[in-house]
Amino acid sequence: MSSPQTESRDENAACPVIESLEQIGSQWRLAVLHELLAGEQRFNELKRSTGANARTLSRVLDDLGEMGFVERRIEEDAPIATYYSLTAKGESLEPVFDEIECWAGSWLEDAELEH
Repeated sequence: MSSPQTESRDENAACPVIESLEQIGSQWRLAVLHELLAGEQRFNELKRSTGANARTLSRVLDDLGEMGFVERRIEEDAPIATYYSLTAKGESLEPVFDEIECWAGSWLEDAELEH
């Protein structure tokens, strides 16, 4: 049985994890962040690689931009092109993705990884 002091410490320890997952934890946010680890991409490239529809991708990119993970660059040449890349904050997630991939390789079955 845990003491009230232990329970309080456990709750406080979980807060940064929960707060982090609230920022990056959606399927689409994770997919976009992971794709952008490979470098700058245009909107349509991200749409193809993530499988997100345009509305969802636009919302996710706006959210990630507001939170400081992604930056947008617009080229005014014809045709106008919008590029997205990770900020330093977004790039700092690379070791996190590496650890998740390592964990998945050890604990998830091949059939689960295909879905």
